Amino acid sequence: MSEEIELKLLKKIEELEREIKSLKGEEISLVPTYQFSKIRDVDLENLFDIYQKIDRKRFNDWFENNINITTKDELYLSDLLEQEGDYISFYSEEDLKMRFLSLLFRKVDFKTEKFRDFYNEKLVYKTEKFILSGEVDFVVSTGLRIAKKPYFFIQEFKRSEEYSNPRPQLLAELVSAIELNNFTSIRGAYITGAIWNFVILEKLQKDKYQYFVSTNFDSTKLEDLKQIYKNLFFVKEEIIKMIKEEL
Repeated sequence: MSEEIELKLLKKIEELEREIKSLKGEEISLVPTYQFSKIRDVDLENLFDIYQKIDRKRFNDWFENNINITTKDELYLSDLLEQEGDYISFYSEEDLKMRFLSLLFRKVDFKTEKFRDFYNEKLVYKTEKFILSGEVDFVVSTGLRIAKKPYFFIQEFKRSEEYSNPRPQLLAELVSAIELNNFTSIRGAYITGAIWNFVILEKLQKDKYQYFVSTNFDSTKLEDLKQIYKNLFFVKEEIIKMIKEEL
């Protein structure tokens, strides 16, 4: 489907949604609303001055961490790949979550007394000019019953970009979190099947952002999976430090 046809379809869907709300007597917002699951690069560029900057060294502090992979950790990851590695490329989104990703996240264990990992959590960022909203696939946030202050996002547990492009969706979530939290930078990641990319978003000034995208990490390869695990564990420790400093 061409981008022009897709734009027309999305516009028609929005018109129908407004008509349905009108018939139900619901309030109709005149401010354009963008769903995380549907947002694209062109939408982000219309809303913000946002661009990608190429600088692999920007990830050095994150990736060259001192997280120790124990023999027990390596055995766990190796067994996980032995059981699931050959299936990742054709797993459905829910299969990928349940059979592989949930076991990896469980090993990292983002749950502490102050924060935990949330799934399909609602996030809304409103301004006078637009609204960004939707459910985020994965977010590490303060709160135990409900998410309060988001610190790290992972977007799109899908098999390939033929389904949708997870990068602009993640960026929209990161922008929302930066503005809601008054942060100047935030980390995230997006997944397309076996491939992981980590992202750093920085706010330069009002409505102006730059972001960095890491090289690919192939989660079906043990060395890459070990690095993914270390990167996630580093994020957990950084969030613990940030919350302590805030308190």
